Amino acid sequence: MSERESSSWSRTKPLSRAFAVPVRAMNRILGTSGDVTDGAGLGAGDGTAVVDCAVYVAGQRLPGQFGPAEALEMACAREDAFVWLGLHEPSGAEMAGIAQTYGLHELAVEDAVKAEQRPKLEQFGAVHFLVMRTARYVPHRELTETSQVVETGQMMIFVGPQFVITVRHGDASELGTVRSDLEKDRVDLLEQGPWAVAYAVTDRVVDNYVAVADQVEADLDLIEEGVFSRDSASPIQPIYQMKRELVEFRRAVVPLQRPLAMIVAFVPKRIGKYFRDVQDHLTRTVEQVSSYDDLLNSILQARLAQVTVDQNNDMRKIAAWAAIATVWTAGAGIEGMNFAYMPELSWKYGYPVICSLLLIVSLMLYRAFRRNGWL
Repeated sequence: MSERESSSWSRTKPLSRAFAVPVRAMNRILGTSGDVTDGAGLGAGDGTAVVDCAVYVAGQRLPGQFGPAEALEMACAREDAFVWLGLHEPSGAEMAGIAQTYGLHELAVEDAVKAEQRPKLEQFGAVHFLVMRTARYVPHRELTETSQVVETGQMMIFVGPQFVITVRHGDASELGTVRSDLEKDRVDLLEQGPWAVAYAVTDRVVDNYVAVADQVEADLDLIEEGVFSRDSASPIQPIYQMKRELVEFRRAVVPLQRPLAMIVAFVPKRIGKYFRDVQDHLTRTVEQVSSYDDLLNSILQARLAQVTVDQNNDMRKIAAWAAIATVWTAGAGIEGMNFAYMPELSWKYGYPVICSLLLIVSLMLYRAFRRNGWL
């Protein structure tokens, strides 16, 4: 091993020892016991949370499979190399081992395990920790009061001088195609180091936001069409359900604006231009979500107004028929009075005349109510 390689690797050993105490504290928090060895049992393809672990030198992936500790050792031996370690829903013990190997802060490790964080960007020494919420559109045949429209998850990225660790929770924003696209078609981007991977992952997450926003817009069009259609009465419950799903989507999209702005401010210009493009896409999506929220509020108010109008129409119909029935009630009441002298009672045509008179008045009232839109 050359002098430069020895010095590079020797710098990683104190780093691991420096974070040994926080890792042991993390073990106590997560209920694990004993010390976790560097990368023990964390090789790719052995049934653990490690999805892929690769070493990149000058944008090219080195052949072979490596454990996390071995990959970091190889990357630290060269200045133009870095590790990309991909994890999917790791356990506390697995993250503790990764933290000891790569020198990750215990607070960031705890966030990566629990996966209940708002989008944010934090810095722990030379390591940046980015948290994003992923989103995926859930197909459905029709929108009901129990339909799930947007499924969210979380994506965490640890970016160090010579490594990038992606931690994914949930099924949204799968990163296999991101890695393969970078390795095949964007080697020049990979040459720019770990922040290039962070850009590619962030770009995939935001692109999924755009796709979800477009599909949600189609659902809103169907809701709007149903509300203003004369042939069908759209219930209010699906509108409220869509509003709840839109709130969930908004919580994923809107808070990411500040972390992206912070990244654009400090990353090198050669990679900053890529993050600015992602920022533009995110801004457009935020504007879409805001407009969808306003549109959904308008649709909801319109539907509530329609319900009020329908209730008023029903009340007018009831009142009109009650007025017509009152005519017959009044006739029966008059003829049923016990006066000593009521000439029409002894008249031969008294009964048909009274019935005809009541029928004529009822028909006149019906025609008047029908002409005024009450019936």
